Amino acid sequence: MSISRRGFIIGLPLFMAGCTTSQYANYGAIQGERFPLPAIPASEIKPELRRTEVAYSGGESAGTIVVNTPERRLYYVLGNGRAIRYGIGVGREGLALRGNATVGRTAEWPSWTPTANMMRRDPRNRRYAGGVPGGPNNPLGARALYLYRDGRDTMFRIHGTNQPGTIGKAVSSGCIRMLNHDVIDLYARVQPGTKVVVIQA
Repeated sequence: MSISRRGFIIGLPLFMAGCTTSQYANYGAIQGERFPLPAIPASEIKPELRRTEVAYSGGESAGTIVVNTPERRLYYVLGNGRAIRYGIGVGREGLALRGNATVGRTAEWPSWTPTANMMRRDPRNRRYAGGVPGGPNNPLGARALYLYRDGRDTMFRIHGTNQPGTIGKAVSSGCIRMLNHDVIDLYARVQPGTKVVVIQA
């Protein structure tokens, strides 16, 4: 079957729209959650920060999480030269973890309590000293991976966020934030004991 040049040009926008829709399906509404998540509008996520499978040349073994702080990217290594790349928000300078850690524990819709240092840096956090229950307004978002080193909690987390505009920036109190849709995807791939490598500039 042949397609005329005119037919191809008329059909091209529909074809491209189909590509865009399928590419962006990862950020549709999620209904099966304790707190259902709405779709994230495409305009809120730069294309280079969206979850995607990419070629990866690092030497880490499959199943490793690599946080590249200067790039504002997190990689979940698949092996065979491939990884899933996610856009992230990272801690401000001087508030970031460096080197190796492991996922010590995980939580769905975690509660959050500011640390003593967080309350000292920003006295507004004192009102949350008793903790904030999990939910859509919780700063840790839909999932949290708690990073440990030598069996001890580092107090750093990989977690979700309800502020998509912070992805790709250095804004948090040392933790690694992801879109809720992305942290749900990562959470399903890891378990306690997963190796985490944090690269700093």
